[in-house]
Amino acid sequence: MVARSHRADAVSWHACAGTASPRRPLADPPALAHGIHIADHGRPTSPRPRGSLLFHAPGCPVLSVIAVVLASFLVIRVVWPLRLPVPVRLLLALAVYGMALHHRIVASFAGTMASPEIPALAIATLGTGFITLLLTALFVLALDLLTLLLWALRRKAAVAVLRRPMLRPGAAGVALLLSLYGTWQAMAVPQVRQVEVTIAGLPAAFDGYRILQLTDIHASRLLTGDWVAQVVAAGNAQHPDLVVITGDLVDGSTTARADDVRPLADLRATDGVIAITGNHEYYSQYYDWMQAFRALDMLVLENSHLQLRRAGAALTIVGVTDPVAVRYLQPPPDLDVALEGADPSAPVILLDHRPTAARANATRGVALQLSGHTHGGHIVGMDQLVRRANGGFVSGLYQVDGMQLYVSNGAGLWPGFASRIGVPSEITVITLRSVRNQQQ
Repeated sequence: MVARSHRADAVSWHACAGTASPRRPLADPPALAHGIHIADHGRPTSPRPRGSLLFHAPGCPVLSVIAVVLASFLVIRVVWPLRLPVPVRLLLALAVYGMALHHRIVASFAGTMASPEIPALAIATLGTGFITLLLTALFVLALDLLTLLLWALRRKAAVAVLRRPMLRPGAAGVALLLSLYGTWQAMAVPQVRQVEVTIAGLPAAFDGYRILQLTDIHASRLLTGDWVAQVVAAGNAQHPDLVVITGDLVDGSTTARADDVRPLADLRATDGVIAITGNHEYYSQYYDWMQAFRALDMLVLENSHLQLRRAGAALTIVGVTDPVAVRYLQPPPDLDVALEGADPSAPVILLDHRPTAARANATRGVALQLSGHTHGGHIVGMDQLVRRANGGFVSGLYQVDGMQLYVSNGAGLWPGFASRIGVPSEITVITLRSVRNQQQ
């Protein structure tokens, strides 16, 4: 039985409409049973979904099309100009196309697009090759555009330099070195990042309250139980008051990932561990994962909230579902439902996997939103594209119409794009501060 520390009589937990599975954790230590009051609003819960428990993640056709276009570009501009026998160039071209489509190829015989079930070394090797392909295409395109510009300016000497036969293969070599570094960084145990957030109206009893945010753990064949255990140990060393896991805990089925998520049961915090769903929880055995998380002694907030009380003061922790839920017959995110029954005088901290809805959430009186999903953009430069796809948010602390938003780079990442270049992973410790404390 998990023995996690909880403050008795200090927490009340409200299960609201739209929940998809039983509200009481399956693991029920005495302290947990004594310290949490469960109040159901009486609305029916969603039925167990049919036909979607073993869902294979979306095939990402856009990603595949882009990858094939880039592969074709590289074959034309890098592979075919090489002074090698035609059979060798054909083999290299096939290798480039294979790398571009490796997600689909692997998913056809070992796992899914969301969770390739092949050895970690194979995932890392294929991932390094895929990132090398992307970076090489970017570098070669930049060289070609620069060559075109210099040609238009009639800089013949410079154009001659840029047309040297080995320049573009050399760019591929640089891309490979960067990709190897990116894969190494992606698999590294994240460092702890300390963030202080001042909240107007925060009761003095919660001044200095420490929240450990873990997000985008993505336990998988790449980031295994040993890696997860190191993340847990680093988090526990911070001695937080509360642990929140803001989605994308796993990639794969409950059977495949049982050993990899087991270390999460060792997380320790004064007021326990809260989790919400990300998009990846819905890609494989959603219902079973919700049961498994509760068996690991997590409170899973699905459009519901947790009321923390200290010295007569209150703090509300709210969790919403991910927008992808509707594709699997599950409730979409609903902040209004999640806030039903909450103490109106208490500051609200919202756990929302994606930062996209931050501006709308700010209008509902949320003081602080904690999100992930973006992985910080993975690669410097690419983060600008990720920012555009996520409402203008990608990494760090933002002020959003009177609300504060923190977007974590995440502890792990999806094994299908396992690279971090200039965007380190993180374990985040958020220390709450009252305005009064800041003025002193």
